[in-house]
Amino acid sequence: MNANNVRTKQMISWFKFSSPSTFYPLAGKLIPVFWVLTIIFGVAGLWISFFVAPVDAVQGQGYRIIFIHVPVSWMSMVIYLAMAAWAGLGLIFNTRLSAMMAQALAPIGAWMTFLSLWTGAFWGKPMWGAWWVWDARLTSELILLFLYLGFIALQASIDNVRRADKAGAILALVGVVNIPIIYFSVKWWNTLHQGASVSLTKAPAMAQTMLWGMLLMALCLWMYSIAVGLMRVRAIILEREAHTAWVKQLNGVVR
Repeated sequence: MNANNVRTKQMISWFKFSSPSTFYPLAGKLIPVFWVLTIIFGVAGLWISFFVAPVDAVQGQGYRIIFIHVPVSWMSMVIYLAMAAWAGLGLIFNTRLSAMMAQALAPIGAWMTFLSLWTGAFWGKPMWGAWWVWDARLTSELILLFLYLGFIALQASIDNVRRADKAGAILALVGVVNIPIIYFSVKWWNTLHQGASVSLTKAPAMAQTMLWGMLLMALCLWMYSIAVGLMRVRAIILEREAHTAWVKQLNGVVR
């Protein structure tokens, strides 16, 4: 009985952070932590990727763009799933913070998707002889960028916040179907894009130092996305909750 009471109290203590007023100060405390982790993982990842990892026997030095390209591509999909999940929670449970989290993540995901396409073009030019081809993975990644931009534009075009959140959530949830298409496109269609070098079910098809460089860069981008996401959601909270007493009190303290 005591153990159940402890678990219940823990759940209640976590649920209290679902309120914007309690989540705002928590996010403020977490932001510096994630920025420090971003710098640590970023410095280590860049050092291993560009100075320790060996030169590829086939692609030469040009292959090193994958240490940026692959992690940002991963993050473009992960952030979309997170955005859709938060938007879905907001749609189902009508929770304000969930919708704010989805809104905060959208520009970060769009930026990661743009970097994925941009770095992919820089890799593709020397390897394929073209900046862009209508490859299945490239095309579906481009659609992902349009989904992010569509989500942002749709929310901005509707004055009523609640209606904007619902419309954005529906678009985000429908767009989830594109994520498995991106991931499995190389297997489903005969494309120019090479297969996955890192898999959960197979041994990595790269040198150990290359793998460490890629994973550290992925952790760097993950920490960066969380840090920026928390900063953005704090700004959104202040904007949306400007009429509440706690924000007015906070603004008075800031002044």
